Amino acid sequence: MAVVALIGAQWGDEGKGHLVDLLANHARLVVRYGGGNNAGHTVVNHLGTFKLHLVPSGIFDNATVNVIGPGVVINPEVLIQELKELQERGIDISKLFVSDRAHVIMPYHVMLDQLQEDARGEDKIGTTGRGIGPAYADKMSRSGIRMGDLLHEETLLNRLRGVLEEKNRILTRLYNARPLSLHDTYLRYLDLGHQLAEQITNVHPIIYRAIDKDIPILLEGAQGVLLDVDHGTYPYVTSSPPGAAGACQGSGIAPTMLNSVIGVFKAYTTRVGEGPFPTELPEGAEADILRQIGTAWAEVGTTTGRLRRVGWFDAVMARYAVQINGIDTLAITKLDVLDTMPKIKICVGYRLHDAELEHPPATIAVLDQVEPIYEELPGWMSPTSSARRFQDLPERAQTYVARLCQLVGARLGIVSIGPEREQTILVSEIF
Repeated sequence: MAVVALIGAQWGDEGKGHLVDLLANHARLVVRYGGGNNAGHTVVNHLGTFKLHLVPSGIFDNATVNVIGPGVVINPEVLIQELKELQERGIDISKLFVSDRAHVIMPYHVMLDQLQEDARGEDKIGTTGRGIGPAYADKMSRSGIRMGDLLHEETLLNRLRGVLEEKNRILTRLYNARPLSLHDTYLRYLDLGHQLAEQITNVHPIIYRAIDKDIPILLEGAQGVLLDVDHGTYPYVTSSPPGAAGACQGSGIAPTMLNSVIGVFKAYTTRVGEGPFPTELPEGAEADILRQIGTAWAEVGTTTGRLRRVGWFDAVMARYAVQINGIDTLAITKLDVLDTMPKIKICVGYRLHDAELEHPPATIAVLDQVEPIYEELPGWMSPTSSARRFQDLPERAQTYVARLCQLVGARLGIVSIGPEREQTILVSEIF
């Protein structure tokens, strides 16, 4: 049996979808375990370029079963549109299943998300405004509506009646917004449930049949572990646990069944939205090289379209991510972006006043004050995109990757040097 979790190990946008698409050839069940349509995966394969927000990236392999797990929050309209676009491009969605335990993003979640962010003013946290946080908040306060509820008229009406009365009070009295109609909202979501009736099911038997039959399983994360609500740069975090623990919780697979955790890191670091970023580069030539604007690797958020902030690889944050998630295998993406860099820096520690820190501080005010301690390596100044084996990479590129592995404390599994499937080098066995 092989159950492998593939998680983003920085602030998201590390290229996870690109790798899941590749590894789906080896797995036979892919489970998306957390987040919502606030995250996006860009997949480039022989069928074209696809931008996914909810559907697991294993959907392009006809032999692979894909599951949206109970830890995901789902906007049914977004999911229906995504499925429609896939079908129009000839993708078979018959092996996609949606957990009846997954929570629904309702229209009041989206409204509240945007109104709350506007009310923060200069203290905004950078939410995408898609209702993710309010949906998870309702889940924890036990007032959420689940995908399975959309298939039961009486259950949906009873749940919605009590919740909507409270949400309308908040919308009208606190934000002076228009209330939502119970009648219209009920009919709208009942119809959405009918449209997804073939996909919504109890996914637990599907997952455990695969486990019993020793079928390779890949757990697909969204966003990155530095956005974890407990362990990330709070409050500039997401509303779910995107790490290895969340992979188990959000899929319903016991932690003892997890065989490997792959951490996906860019060869440098990026971040979308607000929050601390110790190794961020100021605007200039180096930042422009890392952003790769106008190329297939352009640093633009798949979901938001916002330019990503860019900086050098942060081994302090990376080592922390490895430790709290039990990452045993590294996947290094976008190594080719560094091909023209004469000098490449790695942050190996933080300096705070007269002290050196080996671990990231929890308090944002303190993290904002740290000064990165850099180690500088010579660049390789030659193209890597045609390499198909690790040994084919320039020697200095190999040295750089080996140094990253040494600093963070995990073996190398994958190196990506371009957006195409064949530009991904498998260095060690994953399954």
